[in-house]
Amino acid sequence: MLNLDWLGAFVVFTEHLNFTRAARALHVSQPALHAQIGKLGEALGVTLYQRRGQRLELTADGKRVAAFGREVGERTRSFLDVLRHGESREPVVLCAGEGSYLYLLGEGIRAFTARAAAPLRLLTRDREGTLEAVAAGEAHLGVAPLEGAPDGLAADRLTEVAQVLVVPEGHPLVRKRHIRLRDLEGARLVVPGPSRPHRALLAQALLSAGVRWEPAVEANGWELMLHFVQLGVGIAVVNACCRLPRGLVARPLPELPRKVFYAVRRRGELQGATAELRDALLAHASAWQRTRASGEAGASVASSAPGAAPTTPARRR
Repeated sequence: MLNLDWLGAFVVFTEHLNFTRAARALHVSQPALHAQIGKLGEALGVTLYQRRGQRLELTADGKRVAAFGREVGERTRSFLDVLRHGESREPVVLCAGEGSYLYLLGEGIRAFTARAAAPLRLLTRDREGTLEAVAAGEAHLGVAPLEGAPDGLAADRLTEVAQVLVVPEGHPLVRKRHIRLRDLEGARLVVPGPSRPHRALLAQALLSAGVRWEPAVEANGWELMLHFVQLGVGIAVVNACCRLPRGLVARPLPELPRKVFYAVRRRGELQGATAELRDALLAHASAWQRTRASGEAGASVASSAPGAAPTTPARRR
C-alpha cells in the first residue's frame, strides 16, 4: 500500500530540491524527511532523485512520481471541497509565456473567469518551462509555440501566427510592402538573449540567407523589445499578434516560418474546470486577429490565416 504521507512529503521536497528547506516547510526534522523519501523510493522500487555536484535533481521516475503525487493531492482536496461545500475550490493552473498572456489568451481567459466557479492561477514560463510544468503536474494546461505534440503530452492546436519586422514609422523599410531577409543586411536588431528559441531561429535564417547583422540590444519579452524599437535603438522581428506602441509599423516577413501555438496537457480525459478552460481557450484562439478600436493601445498586425498579409496597425489618435 502506497503511503500517502510519504508521497505528499516527496511533492513538497520536489518544490525545493533541498532537504533543509523542504523539512522546514513541512515542519518536520530533516532526518525524518530523508527517511520518508527513502522509504517511498524503496516501496516503489525506483530511484527518485540523484545528486549532480552540489545540486539534487529528480530522476525520470522521480518526475513521474511527483506528477502523480500532485494529482493525488489535488483530487483529494477537490473531493473534500465537494463533500463539504458542494463544489471544488481547487484552482485551475495555466502556464504560458508573458507574450501569450498579453496578446493571445486574454479573451479566452476572460470567457473562462466570467462563468467558471474555480479560480484560475497563472504561471509564467518560457516554452521549455511550460512543457516541464505540465509534465510535472504543476500546471493543468500550458500554451506554447511548438512544432507538434511533445512526447507524453496531448496537444490542441490554438492558432498560427506570422512573424513581422517592426520599425519606426520613418524608417526606410516602411516603404516596402513585404520584407525579404536580404533587406536586413547590416541591420541592428533588438533580439532576445542567445539561449532563446526566437533568437536561434532568426539567427539561423539570416545565416542561411547570407545576411550580416548585429544585435543592438538583447532584451527578453516582446514588450521590452518593442520598447527599444520605439526608442530608436534598433528594429525587431516579433510575432504578428503583438500590439504595437505608437509610432511603430509592422511589415510581413514571408520567408520566416509561422509559429503554431498549442494548448498542451497530460494525457487522459479532461474534466471539470480544466476542460472548461481548454474549451474557452480554443473558442477564442483567433480573437487576437480582431483590429483594436482606435482608442486602444495599438492594433493587431496580422491574420492567422495562411498566406494573409499583415496590415499596418492603427495609430492612436
